[in-house]
Amino acid sequence: MAEKLAKSLVGMMGGLLSLSFGKQLIVFIISMLPILELRGGLIAASLLKLSPVESYVIALVGNAIPIPFLLLLINKILSAMEKSKFKLFNKMHSFLHKKIMKNKDSIEKYGFWGLVIFVGIPLPGTGAWTGAIIAAFLEMDRKKAFLAICLGMLMASIIMMIISFGVLSNVV
Repeated sequence: MAEKLAKSLVGMMGGLLSLSFGKQLIVFIISMLPILELRGGLIAASLLKLSPVESYVIALVGNAIPIPFLLLLINKILSAMEKSKFKLFNKMHSFLHKKIMKNKDSIEKYGFWGLVIFVGIPLPGTGAWTGAIIAAFLEMDRKKAFLAICLGMLMASIIMMIISFGVLSNVV
């Protein structure tokens, strides 16, 4: 799924390729997006034939930039969603709350390291954005949550580098 989305976004952002830093900008933007995050950014970087080191740095920075803002604002956003007159926002809040509460015991049991592992395993539905939402719902200390999310991103980025530049580069 991430590969298809990354390919689609690279195609949609093709106009940026005319810029001298267009490939890098595409990877950066994709890495900032929820769902795709650095996983999608590294896949895009591989497809765009960027060097692994350059790709790694750009994707990691792109994925990290939204996290402090999310950690600061997510509780207000979630509260507004819960109180919203729009049923879609209420349903989204309920969905997120149920999903997180289902895994609450596991994450709380392992605390900091539970969040690191959750963010660090590159599976659908895991990642920095989801990690920030989990930290907010569980009322984790923001500084500790940010550190845990960053460590998880480092872990996920290493795994994705191996997949994107090791496996994908030989297939694509």
